[in-house]
Amino acid sequence: MNYFLSGGAKNGKSSLAQEIVCAQSGPRYYLATMIPHDDEDRLRIRRHLDNRAGLGFQTVECGTDILASLSQMEPDGAVLLDSVTALLSNEMFRADGTMDASAPARLEAELLEFSRRMRCCVFVSDYIYADGGQYDEWTECYRRGLARLDRALAAACENVAELCCAQAYWYKGGFVR
Repeated sequence: MNYFLSGGAKNGKSSLAQEIVCAQSGPRYYLATMIPHDDEDRLRIRRHLDNRAGLGFQTVECGTDILASLSQMEPDGAVLLDSVTALLSNEMFRADGTMDASAPARLEAELLEFSRRMRCCVFVSDYIYADGGQYDEWTECYRRGLARLDRALAAACENVAELCCAQAYWYKGGFVR
């Protein structure tokens, strides 16, 4: 059973995702995709670690090459992938300074394969499409790429919700607390 959760920052996506994974049987994995670049990133990671303390999660860090992380997880486990947003950023805007416009298509195939190989996946992504700003070519490429990934995951997952003000609005399936 797979879940796709989207919404703005600080709207409860990670908390709901943790709750969903904790309701599953078998091993619990937190697939951390953020590669920290500054103190704010490190503080955010610390908060997420603190929120998961005592919940039985095994943290697997994988900022790129998502399928490689499967070797560190049992397929009968439940995994919280947080976040698709950071994963795409890491894949498109490489540490060596190069940019890869083909990353969204490649990552779409990898995420769908990932979802087929784990018993339960909860994908967390950020809703970044509501503004009317004008952005440079690479930022627009990133936004279109994330929209592509979000659509593909929403289509592939049995349960899809958007979170706003810590309230989940289920478009497909659901989760009963």
